[in-house]
This record gives sequence, C-alpha cells and structure tokens, in this order.
Amino acid sequence: MAHGTGEATGTRPAGPAAIRRSWRLPPEAEPERPRYPVVRRLVLGSALMLFLELALIRWLGSNVVHLSYFSNFVLLGSFLGVGLGFLIARRSWSVLPAGPVILTVLVAATLLAPVTIDRAGDQIIYFTSLSTSGPPAWLVLPLIFVLVAAVLAAPSEVVGRCFGELRPLTAYRWDLVGSLIGICSFTLLSFLGAPSVVWGVLVTLAFVVLIGGWQRGVAAVAGAVMIAFLLVETIQPGISWSPYYKVHTEDRTYAGLPLTDISVNGVPHQIVRAASQRLVEEPQYGYPYLRSPQNPLRNVLIIGAGSGSDVAIALAKGAQHIDAVDIDPRIMQIGAEKNPDHPYSDPRVTRHVNDGRAFLEATDTTYDLILFALPDSLALVTGASQIRLESFLFTEEALTAARDHLSPDGAFSMYNYYREQWLIDRLAGTVEAAFGHAPCVDLSEGAQAVVTAALDESKQSCATAYTPSGTVVAPASDDRPFLYFQGGAIPPLYAWTLGGILLISLIAVRALGGPFREMRPYADLFFMGAAFLLLETKNIATFALLFGTTWLVNALVFAGVLVIVLAAVETTRRFRTPPLPVVFGGIAAALAVSYLVEPAWLLTLPLVPRLLVAVLLAFVPIYLANVAFAKRFAASDDSRSAFGLNLLGAMLGGCLEYLALLTGYRNLLVLVAGLYLLAFLLTPRRGGALVSL
Repeated sequence: MAHGTGEATGTRPAGPAAIRRSWRLPPEAEPERPRYPVVRRLVLGSALMLFLELALIRWLGSNVVHLSYFSNFVLLGSFLGVGLGFLIARRSWSVLPAGPVILTVLVAATLLAPVTIDRAGDQIIYFTSLSTSGPPAWLVLPLIFVLVAAVLAAPSEVVGRCFGELRPLTAYRWDLVGSLIGICSFTLLSFLGAPSVVWGVLVTLAFVVLIGGWQRGVAAVAGAVMIAFLLVETIQPGISWSPYYKVHTEDRTYAGLPLTDISVNGVPHQIVRAASQRLVEEPQYGYPYLRSPQNPLRNVLIIGAGSGSDVAIALAKGAQHIDAVDIDPRIMQIGAEKNPDHPYSDPRVTRHVNDGRAFLEATDTTYDLILFALPDSLALVTGASQIRLESFLFTEEALTAARDHLSPDGAFSMYNYYREQWLIDRLAGTVEAAFGHAPCVDLSEGAQAVVTAALDESKQSCATAYTPSGTVVAPASDDRPFLYFQGGAIPPLYAWTLGGILLISLIAVRALGGPFREMRPYADLFFMGAAFLLLETKNIATFALLFGTTWLVNALVFAGVLVIVLAAVETTRRFRTPPLPVVFGGIAAALAVSYLVEPAWLLTLPLVPRLLVAVLLAFVPIYLANVAFAKRFAASDDSRSAFGLNLLGAMLGGCLEYLALLTGYRNLLVLVAGLYLLAFLLTPRRGGALVSL
C-alpha cells in the first residue's frame, strides 16, 4: 500500500503543465477520499492523547512533591503508553474502556494518599524547605510511569485502530491535526489559569464520546468520580493555578502584622510580609545595598520579583525606578493583591512577566543595581530532563550579560538559601569569572548566602575576603546549564530508575507486540523515533535560551514542531520527493550546520533576525527528518506496528536525553546524527534498493 511507486505516463508532449504534473504523485498513489467518521474519531483520539499527556505532567507534578523535578518520567510513561496502544490496536480485545477507570484510580490515589519523593544526597540539589518522607524515588517513579502508560494506552488504541482503516500518510496527517488541537487546547487552559477540574471534565467527555455501548456508562461514572475529586481540590481555600504550579496561599498574622504564605506544588515558596519586618528579622536582604554603599540606585532591575518583597525593600532603600521581572504571572498578581507595602502600585515600579535571561538579552537599559532575588523553581521545562525555569539565568554567559548592563557605579547581587556549600562556591566562582574580580560573599544561617560584585571592584565594600571551602566546580554554561548538578557520572537515581523503566518497557512490548524479530522490518523507524526526540529536546533547550523558558515559548515550540511535521507529511503526500539517500544526506548537512552555529552568536541578533535564524536551524532538520519518516512510513505494510515502534523509539530518546548532563546539549546533535545513520543503515532493501517512496 505504498504511495508513489509508479512513474508518470502519457504520450502528450512535455510542456509547463506536464512538467508541473511530473512533480506530483501519480493518480494511483493519491490519498484516498477520507472516511470522515474514522477521521473524526482519529482527530479526537489524537487530541485526547496529547492533551491528557500534558495535563498529567502538570497535575502530577503539582501533587506529588518533587515529581515536578522528574516530569520527564511522566513523559516517558506517555510514550510507552502510546506505543503500547498502537500494538494493542492489532488485537481483538480493547483497553479503551479501562482508560477512564485507571485514570480515576491514579487521581484518587494521588489525592488520598499523597507522597513525597524522598530526596537524599547532594549530587543534585532540589529546592524545598520540607522535611521529606515517603517512598523513595526509585519506587514512586516507576509506579507513576506504569500508571501513566496504562492511561495513555487507551486513547492511543483508538488512534491505532483508525490507522488500520486509512492509508498511512492520511492517518498520520489527521493524527498531527488532532495533536495540534490537543496542545492548543491545553495552552489555552494554561493562559486562562484554569483549575484541574476543567481538564478532568474535558477528558471525561472525550472518553465518553470514544467509548461505545454499555461501557460508555462505566466511563461516565468513573469520570464523574474523578471530577468530584478534582472539584474538591479546586474549591479548597487559597488554591489557584499558574502556568507552572498549583499555588496555595494562606493569610495569617505574625507579631501583629499581616503576612501571606505562598506554597507551590506542595512546597513553601514565598512569604509576603512588610519590608520593614523582613529587614529586621532577615538582615541578609540589606546586604546588596550595604556592599555597594556608593550606589545611586537610579535604575534597579530585580529578576525574581515574585510577590514584591524585594521590590518593596529596594523602594525603601531609595530606588528611583525599578524594573520588576518574574516568570510567573500568578505570583506577581498575588503580590499586587496582598503585599502590605503595595510595591506594584508604586509609580516607580514597572512590572514585566518574562523570563529573566530573556529580559536581560532584550533590554538595552543600563542599571545601577541588578538583583537576582531568590529565583529558584520547582519545575522543569516540559520535555527537557534537567532544564529548570531559571537554568539559563545562572550561567557564566548570563552573569556576563548582567555585568554588561551595569552603569559605571553599578553592582550585581544574588541571594538565596543555596542548600550546599559547593553551590555557593560555584556561584561565587561564576561571578568572579564574569566580573574579573572576587565578589563579596555574606553567609548566614545554614547555607544562605548573598553574593555581590560591583562593576568597579573599588566600589564594593566586603566585610571579609571570601575563601572557597574546597575545590570549586566550574561555572555552568549555556550549553550545560546544570547549575545544581555537581558533576561526575549520571546520578545513580537516574541511572537505576531509567534502567527499570526500560526493562518494564521491554517486557510490555514483548507481551503485546510479540517476538522482537517480527518487528525487525521497522527497526529503522525505532531509531528515527529516538533521534527525533533528542532533536526536539535540543531545540527546546535552544529556544529556551534564545527566547526564555516561559510556558508560552515552550508551547509554541511544541506546536511549531507539529506544524513542521505536518508540512513534511503534506509534502510527501502531494509531491514526488527525492530518494531516501538524498533526504538522509540533507539531514546530515542540516545537523552539521546546526552544530557549527553556536546559540551565543544568535543572542547578539535583534529579535526578528534571531527568530528567523533559530527557526531555520531548528526546523529544517526536523522537516527533512519527517520527510524521511513519511516516505518510509508510507511504504510500511503494518502502519500500526510501524508507528508504535517509532513511538517506543522516542522513549529511548527520552532516556538518552539525560546524557546532556555529561555532553551538553550541543553534542546531542552528534548522537542524533549517529541514530539517523543507524536508521538509514537498517532501512529494509528489496532488490538492492531502499524500501521507500
């Protein structure tokens, strides 16, 4: 059932029209007239798949303490579930009716028996002030992984059965359309700050539509139970949602003064209190001003402005104008409503909801003081294993950018409770590398620290000279933005958990897909899936650096990838594309160009040229890779097995993504190239020729 295997025929002379027709697929290879009931079911199933995946990543991360640091494991579970769903679609039995029941069990268990992933050790730091307990990560992560896979297998089975009723590229086309609907719907909910009960209602409705017969009633009942649990969560006092977190606020008084506690994803995050009260009880907040006593404070930049406490302190110290930047709109809104000093109502303050690094790169303003005011996150950028929301803010390049935005009298300062002495040493070393001289380092209780450096060393006033406690870890870089990773081998937690996940996956695939030798014809598609996931991950990291780690940038990258993949499919459906060796050669060339062009060069460009170059560098290899996939996929005899194995390959790519801790993101392109080469070498051949369009 391969497309485009014939040649254009005819006896008429070749003219312009004939030449144009020669680039199109022959009539017998044109896609069939779609059967709209099947197409509608396919689109709904695909939309549900991606929407549910994104909802679970966000919701589970907000309710299982510290799971937001491991959201990639939910993503891997989703890939396994989708791949298994395609394999189940070849069977006579169905997992679809069990989907809403399993989802309800997952939601109920999460809310009724909350757990924290016990984090021990200091090789990677996780920000929290909780005393964690509960099952260890190596037990919780695989359990969540299995349940997520079981849930996602249900809508995936629907899509897989529709694939069996349509030609491969026609089915793939509508799958991509459904995926775009799913991601756009979830993005809209994020923009609106919709509570969890909304996604619960939408998912239940989709399941009820997809499930027929008496089992539809079971799905409706299970969905109603799940909605009830999510409604209870939604109506709890003080609960709201930002694009990144589940936010909980609680008002109380302390020493007769009002304050508000803010927790996100179950972890204490900020305290909204009067600046005068904070300066008395937490004097470290005054150190940035004490260490640069001659600072005129005409123009101040505060990154991590949050609920406004640091802004109020800067105003109390005499700041004449403040640019207050924070990535989370909900946290800033809470500050505007509840901060007793009302700093965001002050005409001297301008609010910016943006990523701190992106703001630094975009502004041409010069500042007398730049503060990184406790900018730590409790979440990863979706689809990237170790990029946190603030990762690109603490690289050597970022601190150099901060230095370049200082006035001659200016100073830079950062403060937080950094948890480990080696991290304080690393940050002080990074500031020294960026400014060319040692900073002031003020230590207080525990591992709290304030690191301050004036542009002119003679204008900083340190209490004592700072001496590192031992060997200083090299600064984080834009290519390796893993500030909280001390270095060395991949942490055992990741290695063992990923090994367990791969073992579970192999057992599940063997049980549902049959002997592996039967899947041998699609081994190339497996490695294409792994390569594509790594390529997508690298592009997410690059766009996060160039344009910010905001939820909107992330959503636009995912949507852009789907649009480019859809364009590749439409190209393959409608036009005669070059043979596979030529396409793979184009992939290699595009990857080489992407490897040679460093993101740092693009940061020097204005926004529009930077966007154009970034899009070309990111999406040309993706486009060519998906032309190769579409050609190969269209020639498959069993589209469900082929597509399922491709998705399982993406799981391998998700595991290999952790190698970025050792190689950096740029060198992932070398691994991507190797995986595509392996896919090319494994492409089946008939009569010495590659099986393709």
